[in-house]
Amino acid sequence: MRLTPVLLLTCCALCAELRAEAPDGFVDIERAVPGVVVEARYFSANNFMGEVIDGYNAPRIYLTSEAARALARVQARLKDFGMRLKVFDAYRPQRAVDHFVRWTKDAEDTRMKMRYYPQVDKRDLIPEGYIAARSGHSRGSTLDLTLVSGAGASAPELDMGTPFDFFGPESHGVSDAVTPQQRANRLLLRTVMEAEGFRPLAEEWWHFTLADEPYPETYFDFVVE
Repeated sequence: MRLTPVLLLTCCALCAELRAEAPDGFVDIERAVPGVVVEARYFSANNFMGEVIDGYNAPRIYLTSEAARALARVQARLKDFGMRLKVFDAYRPQRAVDHFVRWTKDAEDTRMKMRYYPQVDKRDLIPEGYIAARSGHSRGSTLDLTLVSGAGASAPELDMGTPFDFFGPESHGVSDAVTPQQRANRLLLRTVMEAEGFRPLAEEWWHFTLADEPYPETYFDFVVE
């Protein structure tokens, strides 16, 4: 990882720091979690904005070393089920979050609406809490992921009932808008993640944060490259 000069801004309203330098404790999950499948959605057009997001210059995914070690234990647990983890995103630069916010203000750009937010007006994505000006992802110990069955990069994903990043109540972890099997698949993911110290986000079945995260008040903005 190339490190950029330090930029330290005090964010009084959030009692947090914004830092543009990557500390030594961030790792590439493909090196730290053997067998994990990486699908870096924000370094592609396959996401709710339909384009590569600011701050993603390579198809890599970084996590704090503490979160990566816990994730490796989750991966080990899944061997008994013949399953593995597929990660869509983890560390997210603050500039990417800023890009999300700017996008919500462009009322003309709705190219991905039918796939990702069919029942939500784009103008309501921030007021309804789907997008925020600060994300736990920028602290480095939050990640978005699912389960796949079998070996190889093309192993099929378990059916979770909605796509990753679908904006709607159907994405809630215990939503009754999905089938019993889909709820069971979500429960399996949640169970193995919680067993190794990750907290789920109730509104997004794919979203987990290491409970004992090392940077609870620091948001980073170094580029993924």
